[in-house]
Amino acid sequence: MAEINFYNIDCIEFMKTKPDNYYDLAIVDPPYGIGATKKMGVNKKVGYNPKPWIGGQWDNSTPPAEYFDELFRVSKNQIIWGGNYFPLPPTRCFYIWDKKQRIDQADCEMAWTSFKGSARIYDYWNSKLIGFMNPNRFHPTEKPVDLYRWLLIHNAKKGYKILDTHGGSMGIAIACDKEGFDLDICEIDTEYFKLAIKRYNEFKQQVTMF
Repeated sequence: MAEINFYNIDCIEFMKTKPDNYYDLAIVDPPYGIGATKKMGVNKKVGYNPKPWIGGQWDNSTPPAEYFDELFRVSKNQIIWGGNYFPLPPTRCFYIWDKKQRIDQADCEMAWTSFKGSARIYDYWNSKLIGFMNPNRFHPTEKPVDLYRWLLIHNAKKGYKILDTHGGSMGIAIACDKEGFDLDICEIDTEYFKLAIKRYNEFKQQVTMF
């Protein structure tokens, strides 16, 4: 059974408490610095958050250099969503999430990786893992649980310990639970943290029921 640990804490301060190479793999989705809470508009769904997107100004800037220094120190390998926004070394193994949407928003997103393999595409609708979005979405940059499952299946081995520094809606927690990987996950925003814990607990209740 996977051990999922949630931390309502600044991720840089959290990583400072860990020794070198403590995590086998970090899968992270830091702020891109594009003002996502403004650009994504208003969430009109009636689930967790029938109000404008919460979270304030968290996406107005990218993480400082110290964040990446700590991330590379505590993890052996990394998958970094939004890698095209950050000053990272060249990589031949990047991942593309093809959203299969052809509207005014981005058709895809790119993840930088530390791996030496070939570039890969996660086809949102044609994957063996169908990554439907959470109908009660409360975070503007949420990614499908099954996108995270796809990343784990292709890059993590039994016994790996995973790190996520920017939990958001914490879909990766559900993915790690399903795939059997231990996870430490940080989220500094208290409201996101509470809503994401609620989401995870509801998932666990459904698992118990069925």
